[in-house]
Amino acid sequence: MDVGTRLKAARKNRGFSQRKLAQMADVSNGTISLIEQNKISPSVSLLKRLLEAVSMSLGEFFDDARFSREKQFYRADEFTEHTFGNMKFFQIGGNLQGRRLQIMRECYPPGGDTGDLMLVHQGEEGGIVIRGEIEVTVGDDVALLSAGDAYYFESNIPHRFRNPGDKECEVVSVCTPPNF
Repeated sequence: MDVGTRLKAARKNRGFSQRKLAQMADVSNGTISLIEQNKISPSVSLLKRLLEAVSMSLGEFFDDARFSREKQFYRADEFTEHTFGNMKFFQIGGNLQGRRLQIMRECYPPGGDTGDLMLVHQGEEGGIVIRGEIEVTVGDDVALLSAGDAYYFESNIPHRFRNPGDKECEVVSVCTPPNF
């Protein structure tokens, strides 16, 4: 467990400087710095004092899901893969609980589609075609989009996606709120 990184995230989340946290927990600024660099490990009693200062319980501090949500950068091998029929969706951002936005990389093989049943959910949806072609149906409107083209619509309107081409189609999409 990376105690230093978690403490730094908790401190920054409260908008505290190292100096402010040190004052509130009655320790030296250097102690906070050394803990955040993982050069020293705090005792349980010191950690409790530090967490009280940032209004966080020990349980919250050790909750992996909470800290995976607060991550800001993701490598390609950290995406969560979902399959839907013969399509693959790669969700960016790990645990989306408490998030208001979902980002996905969608891969549609030739002939791949979301099915005859139209999708309907609350929120908004948008995306940019990275490569290939995708046919997007929104209500009664149908468009064939190619690399560089984009879509954006209210997702409570029935919609579906289909790759009519002979090459894989890749789309980067955004949906709010998360629904996958």
